[in-house]
Amino acid sequence: MKNSKFLKSLGDSLASRLGLWVVAISTLIFIAALGYFFLESRKAVKREAIEHATQLLDKTVVRVNGILDNATIAADNIDWLVYKNLDNPDAMVDLARNAILNNPGLYGCSISFEPWFYPKKGLYFSPYAHIDNGSVTVEMVGSDDYQYFYMDWYQLPHLLNQPCWTEPYIDADRETGNVEMVTSYCKPLIGNSGEFIGSLSLDISLAWLSETILSVKPYPNSYSIVLGRGGTYLVHPDPEKLMYQTIFTETLETPNPTISDLGHAMLNGEEGMRILDINGVRNFVFYKPVKETNWSVAIICPEKDIFGAFSHLRNLVIAIVIIGMILMFLGFTRLISNELAPLRRLVTQADTIASGRFNELLPEPENDDEIGQLTRSFGHMQTSLVNYIDELTETTANNERIEGELRIARDIQMSMVPRIFPPFPERKEIDLFASMTPAKEVGGDLYDYYLINDKLYFCVGDVSGKGVPGSLLMAVSRNLFRVVLKQILPPAEIARQINEIISNDNDQMMFMTMFLGVVDLKTGRMEYCNCGHNPPVVFSEGKAEFLTVKSNVPLGIDPTFEFEGEAMEDIREQPFLFYTDGLNEAENHVHEQYGDDRILGVLRSAPYSTAQDAIQRILVDLAAFVNGAEASDDLTLLCLKIAKEA
Repeated sequence: MKNSKFLKSLGDSLASRLGLWVVAISTLIFIAALGYFFLESRKAVKREAIEHATQLLDKTVVRVNGILDNATIAADNIDWLVYKNLDNPDAMVDLARNAILNNPGLYGCSISFEPWFYPKKGLYFSPYAHIDNGSVTVEMVGSDDYQYFYMDWYQLPHLLNQPCWTEPYIDADRETGNVEMVTSYCKPLIGNSGEFIGSLSLDISLAWLSETILSVKPYPNSYSIVLGRGGTYLVHPDPEKLMYQTIFTETLETPNPTISDLGHAMLNGEEGMRILDINGVRNFVFYKPVKETNWSVAIICPEKDIFGAFSHLRNLVIAIVIIGMILMFLGFTRLISNELAPLRRLVTQADTIASGRFNELLPEPENDDEIGQLTRSFGHMQTSLVNYIDELTETTANNERIEGELRIARDIQMSMVPRIFPPFPERKEIDLFASMTPAKEVGGDLYDYYLINDKLYFCVGDVSGKGVPGSLLMAVSRNLFRVVLKQILPPAEIARQINEIISNDNDQMMFMTMFLGVVDLKTGRMEYCNCGHNPPVVFSEGKAEFLTVKSNVPLGIDPTFEFEGEAMEDIREQPFLFYTDGLNEAENHVHEQYGDDRILGVLRSAPYSTAQDAIQRILVDLAAFVNGAEASDDLTLLCLKIAKEA
């Protein structure tokens, strides 16, 4: 009876009816808004988690590649010293020791030679330096019990005739019994006659690699794994699984197609994200290959870690909304009758602001209640909108100015390389054409040529970076080439002088590969020096092959390096294609590279009447291959043919 009287009194009160309607409508609006908010917030949290984990995965892969690259760079820096001291076998001990001392990331280094290579040293000669209790120890390995030349790390570079990474293996110290899981970067040592004389092997400790990778934790309970070529765990938080279990081991007893599919995807070198249950826990798994070794890295993030804070916030907001609805009803039944007038004025002014007149002043609130606070909130919103529009206008203008400056910088850079062809109309024996396409607004590639009397100087280069830093080093190097060549020096000396200048004060550690050449137009003799650059292609009708060049380091790495030059006695009537790695490493949408074989195939396919024709054929075939995929590197081509005088 009392309840019916209470409901009847509510129905007779306008304030109560309005309060009920407002609360009911507000409740529906809040439910819809909060539902949409929670849905979008969950999507946003998921997107942010994916972006965060993907960025960490990319950094992890970059870190792994950096560790592996250190080994390959160290091998490149050591092998030329091995060749230099080949007649001094005792020097190999110091080289192996110094390799470990100068490269903290390495666990071991061995310089091993074929049986009886040094007759005085006997059947075995393999100095091996490695970390032992924090210090570097050098020992001679090789005995009847350990014939090293049958080991994988020795045989693989021999059989493949190229550098390679071994599958991880356990390295046991035969004296102390200590074991260490390592992987080795092996490089073949080739004699003067092209025969295999030994192997240079650099070891990386998987324990050190595992510690580096496991330190990456986007969330408290997340962890990382690394799979080898066969799915073996190389890095895992559970040490018992390392080297002895694969990702497929647990699925043998209890089949789990999702984990099996993930394992196959990782072994196939795929990259992506999957959601799957691991031991009853729902996880987000992000994976990416390490292409250098055919390994695959994955970061596993539990779903509860990703959405834990969101779930807590959702429950808290729902509780706050329910309490707020109750308080809203109690407050509206008392205040609506007195507050409708100022509310209508506020609505009118809000409509004015909504129409776009943001500078219209809101009425000063009469009371410091909810409507007054709402009025002030509208005022703050109005001020924020005005400021935002002003900032947006200024930002748009600044972006347009920056884009304009980059376009000007591109025009300036392109004007620095010669673009008029034929370059020397009066010299009919010279057929030369070049093309340069930056990957960004400005790039780090360059080409140049200069005629002094009867000698044609030319160069093609590629700076290690792209964008503005690469373009600055490109501009400096191009000017240095022009200045130094006027001394009528051979290419090796030009390379030495340019290298010495750009190596000094090179705080950014940028470097540049370059091919420099000079052709005597009377005799056809070409002297050249290759500074870590792609070898050029010599081609003619139905034939194309890469020119064999000596390996020099890129410019900007070692200011004391002595560059070696080479020469060809007569290159007349032999077209040459010089290019940067933006050609052979160009990728299509499925990340397939253009490759050396395709370059040779295009140049063999048909005769070319001019250098420009040859380059146009290459560019047309490259465009068809990439099929609109975004360029990842600058592309420079230069074709040169010297004709015999009539």
